[in-house]
Amino acid sequence: MELDFITQNAIIYVLIAWVVIVITSKALKLEKYGVEIKAYSLVYKNKQVQSVLTKILGRTRRGIRVFADVSVISGFLMMGFAFWFLLDNVSKYFVAPSDFSQLTVLIPGVTLTSAPAIAFFLLSIPIVLVMHEGAHGIVAALEKIKIKTGGFAIFIALFAGFVEPDEEEFNKAKKISKLRVIGAGATSNVLFAIVLGAIMLTNPIFGMVLDSIPLFGEVILNTFYELSQGVLILSIIENSGAEQAGLLANDVITTINDIQIHGPA
Repeated sequence: MELDFITQNAIIYVLIAWVVIVITSKALKLEKYGVEIKAYSLVYKNKQVQSVLTKILGRTRRGIRVFADVSVISGFLMMGFAFWFLLDNVSKYFVAPSDFSQLTVLIPGVTLTSAPAIAFFLLSIPIVLVMHEGAHGIVAALEKIKIKTGGFAIFIALFAGFVEPDEEEFNKAKKISKLRVIGAGATSNVLFAIVLGAIMLTNPIFGMVLDSIPLFGEVILNTFYELSQGVLILSIIENSGAEQAGLLANDVITTINDIQIHGPA
């Protein structure tokens, strides 16, 4: 069932959802668990982040060290690309308007109004925030910079994550240590996107798993994959029922008992 019924008045539904979230949070007394509740925001802070990061670092120190060094280089490369893209795009606005790329902030209910777009956005936000802020935090732990708190914040339809380093220790840290911490967040997001993209585009098993997921599986498959039109027969066993039925190698089976099929699963 399509959920596009919210498209026309998306911002209204987002605001209604926000009111429900705030009321539910108050009713569940989430303040006891470190959640700061206001009419326009929810902020969660956890003071145990440092111990979690230290445990993770204890098992992956060598890999994190390599990642931290790469983050310095990639940070400068991404910053340079960002400046180049913005300057190039602004120049196109005046010189070649047809090539100008419009940019917008993704805000559910405002710039994202369809149900699938909002759903995908909400599913991706936790992954992006955990990868980004987690990378900042674990590299800070590597550089012996204390993390006081970590958590997330929701401002109606805007989302944020954070790790809060000890300001005094961060200011006293070496410049290279600061660069490692700062560059780690964006680098982790880019690496995660590359790895996930490679898996989605090259691994057929991943596609089969997606196909089994209700509601979102088929949508994701249609977006990233070109569905096959049947099952290819690689070979035929001699004297088998398939051979007797007249099937040949390289034939493509498209239907079984009048049911259309797209793959072997």
